[in-house]
Amino acid sequence: EEGRGPPDPRMVTIKNIERELICPACKELFTHPLILPCQHSICHKCVKELLLTLDDSFNDVGSDNSNQSSPRLRLPSPSMDKIDRINRPGWKRNSLTPRTTIFPCPGCEHDVDLGERGINGLFRNFTLETIVERYRQAARAATAIMCDLCKPPPQESTKSCMDCSASYCNECFKIHHPWGTIKAQHEYVGPTTNFRPKILMCPEHETERINMYCELCRRPVCHLCKLGGNHANHRVTTMSSAYKTLKEKLSKDIDYLIGKESQVKSQISELNLLMKETECNGERAKEEAITHFEKLFEILEERKSSVLKAIDSSKKLRLDKFQTQMEEYQGLLENNGLVGYAQEVLKETDQSCFVQTAKQLHLRIQKATESLKSFRPAAQTSFEDYVVNTSKQTELLGELSFFSSGIDVPEINEEQSKVYNNALINWHHPEKDKADSYVLEYRKINREDEMSWNEIEVCGTSKIIQDLENSSTYAFRVRAYKGSICSPCSRELILHTPPAPAFALMGSGGIQLEEPITAKYLEYQEDM
Repeated sequence: EEGRGPPDPRMVTIKNIERELICPACKELFTHPLILPCQHSICHKCVKELLLTLDDSFNDVGSDNSNQSSPRLRLPSPSMDKIDRINRPGWKRNSLTPRTTIFPCPGCEHDVDLGERGINGLFRNFTLETIVERYRQAARAATAIMCDLCKPPPQESTKSCMDCSASYCNECFKIHHPWGTIKAQHEYVGPTTNFRPKILMCPEHETERINMYCELCRRPVCHLCKLGGNHANHRVTTMSSAYKTLKEKLSKDIDYLIGKESQVKSQISELNLLMKETECNGERAKEEAITHFEKLFEILEERKSSVLKAIDSSKKLRLDKFQTQMEEYQGLLENNGLVGYAQEVLKETDQSCFVQTAKQLHLRIQKATESLKSFRPAAQTSFEDYVVNTSKQTELLGELSFFSSGIDVPEINEEQSKVYNNALINWHHPEKDKADSYVLEYRKINREDEMSWNEIEVCGTSKIIQDLENSSTYAFRVRAYKGSICSPCSRELILHTPPAPAFALMGSGGIQLEEPITAKYLEYQEDM
């Protein structure tokens, strides 16, 4: 750009800042970025889409015609002429404007409240727009910006006028900005397609210039904001003073970082070593965990072998007893010949001969008769005494975790958790102030197939999960993170989504609510 000195060789090149120019919502280069109250930037169209999505979500909850099988209609992103109309005085909200003004910032996940003015109360980040445009130009250096005023064929432009919002070649610039006229005083820069207004106007009072800076809210304001607006009792300073102060601070910070380049490189090397050490220690921890589980497997295999051996021994002993008894009774069938023989003995008329033979025969028949009168199986068929009771061990194994994880397990609050086609999950953590974040896991329970867990990182202790299927059963669980330490997962909460349209809400306790489902069931703010 003309009028500026040579670039500072210490400054980081434009090609290295791409990740700073990516919108956290759409993951693309910023387009007309807006500055949120949390000081993060987001594309205008992304803010609209986030608010419209939340509006659609809550409207679907109260709709009797909602059908999960039908794709949700999405309103088109607003064009720039709509953005201009939104920022003009007298513009009123219409049906395309979302009613919801609270949404989680894609950059920090904390709730952002846009207030009554909604998007109208946000500043456009013109500085970021300019940097993005410079990045685009650097990325397409081979593509020249053509003069807007040349007759065909147009010449390559050499400068752009910020007042005229047009690009010119040298000849056209001289013609349209003649020396000695007001246009000669226009501000011009190098060729660009990004034109921004010379004066930043207040979004609260569209006809007023921004000329002060509110130190409490950390945002630019106009004199009406200070006199009778939201910043009446706030401490403000002049824009020139704020500019000087912030520029000095930012310059010092940059110089400090540049001066610490060697230290940063050393720390990067140290981090590489720590990563390798972490990799080794992680693998070692896995090996130790595997060793412990293998010992448990060995004990289980040993107990399994012992139990099975005891069952086999008892089974063999019982079968042997049954076999012996069966052989004895088989002999009774063979004694049918004994009966015939006894009948022949009865025909003997000689008393001496009869007594001699009949005595032994009588003993044999008497023994066979007694066994028939008192039949009793030689063994039992039941193995009830050999049923292995593993309930206690199963419970202990289910709670198996590290000896000391350093962080308590969070608990899902079943009473405060609601579900429709969206689910609001609340949980309690004894060490809430010590946990950095949480991971909420959920999955659909399918009898035919084991579904994998979906994971969502959450900063607070509640989360709304959207677009659940109707007439389905879902499992939810949560774990806490503190630094690099992760707690075990909480106990699972099972919730059932009702059919659509629905007039009942079934919780895990099976309690049916008589009132019809409305958006009020999910009018809860996430504890972010």
